[in-house]
Amino acid sequence: MVQLAKKKKHHDEHVDESWLIPYADMLTLLLALFIVLFAMSEIDAQKFKQMASAFRNEFTGGTGVMEEQVPIPSPDSTPIPDAQKEVISKEEKERLEEAKKELEQLEEMEKKINAYIQTNQLDSSLQTKLTENGLLITILDNALFDSGSATVKPGSREIGKKLSDLLVTTPPRNIVIAGHTDNVPISTANFQSNWELSALRGINFMRVLLENPSLKPNQVSASGYGEYRPKSENKTPEGRAKNRRVEVLVLPNVSLKSVQ
Repeated sequence: MVQLAKKKKHHDEHVDESWLIPYADMLTLLLALFIVLFAMSEIDAQKFKQMASAFRNEFTGGTGVMEEQVPIPSPDSTPIPDAQKEVISKEEKERLEEAKKELEQLEEMEKKINAYIQTNQLDSSLQTKLTENGLLITILDNALFDSGSATVKPGSREIGKKLSDLLVTTPPRNIVIAGHTDNVPISTANFQSNWELSALRGINFMRVLLENPSLKPNQVSASGYGEYRPKSENKTPEGRAKNRRVEVLVLPNVSLKSVQ
């Protein structure tokens, strides 16, 4: 009996402390969790996913409180109040409706110009194209000018006059006229370069359009780009003919990008 008592006493003096190891591990994990929670307000969602994945793989084997599906609030993703969303949606709808109306009006203008082109068999000289920048009317130079000249041919002035009638709109729209040439150099008493030739062609055609009193001078402008905005390569006579042109751009009153 004495011997058993001694053994029991010896056992009580050496308490099992193996529980301290998982306890310390838990404290370490909690500390790591608090550090992550503290840092969450300073990182974006992508960085949090990366950190969550690393902790999950390291500590939990792929499951647990660090699952990346947990929604993380971000300073850059503040929810928009419903009332503000309704205002934004209403403004967007109004802009879209205005753009659609503008597009329809330009399409109607294009139809009228195309009808004039077909009626007068001008398909090889005049073309139209509706873009997000507006209605573009291209007139090849041989329909308006003699070679090397910036004077609108007397027989071609009718094109400008008819076109000016079709360009009158309500409300009015701004119109930009641009002259273009091929890359064949020119140097004469009147023109030192293709720039001067293209610019004066644009200006002279603008003057024909402005003979229509319904077009106001503050609506119309002209410029010249010389050979520097070609539509085709200048390696062939056909390509150079396409580059010698006058372009008339009817600008929309509102942007068409949302409906193009």
